Amino acid sequence: MSSMISCCDFCDREIEAIAAGTVRVLPPVFKNFGRLAHFRGQVSTVQCCEDNTQVRAALETAGMARILVVDGGSSLRHALFGGNLAMLAARNGWAGVVIDGCVRDVPEIATAPIGARALAAIPMPPRKLGGGQRDVPVRIQGVWVSPGNWLYADADGMLVSDTPLHLPSTPTEPSGV
Repeated sequence: MSSMISCCDFCDREIEAIAAGTVRVLPPVFKNFGRLAHFRGQVSTVQCCEDNTQVRAALETAGMARILVVDGGSSLRHALFGGNLAMLAARNGWAGVVIDGCVRDVPEIATAPIGARALAAIPMPPRKLGGGQRDVPVRIQGVWVSPGNWLYADADGMLVSDTPLHLPSTPTEPSGV
C-alpha cells in the first residue's frame, strides 16, 4: 500500500469523527503554491494580521516535519509568506505551511520542497510590527485548529484531526464516487 495520504479515504472512514468534530475539513478555498501537493504533520500555529514577524520566528525553529498553520485573518492586502520563508522552512525541516491569507514570490515557493497553501498571491510585502501570537488556537475559514492537531493535505483538500489518522493496512473497496 502506498504511503500517500488520501483525504477522500479519511473522509470515507472518519464519518463519525467528522460528525463529532474531532476531524474537520477545511473549506476548498486554499490554492496550492508549494512543490509538494501532498503533505501531513502535526500543527504549530501563528495568529497575525498582515505582519509576519511571528511566522518568521516560528519557521526559524526546528520544524520536525510539522505544519505551520497561520491565521492571517483572511487578509488579501499583504503577503505573510514568500520565497525566503519557503526556503527557510525547508532548511529547518517543516513539512508545510497553510496561510489563511496571501503569499508572494510564487515561483520561488514552487521550488521549495514543502507544501504551501494559501488563499491567493499578492506582491505586497508583509508589515514588520512585531505583532502576533504563536501556538494558540486559531480559526481558519471557520474551522478551529489547535497546536498539536494533525493536518493532512492532498489534491482533494485538507483535513485537521485532533489525533493522528491511520488507514488500515488492507485497502477497502472504493466508495465509487
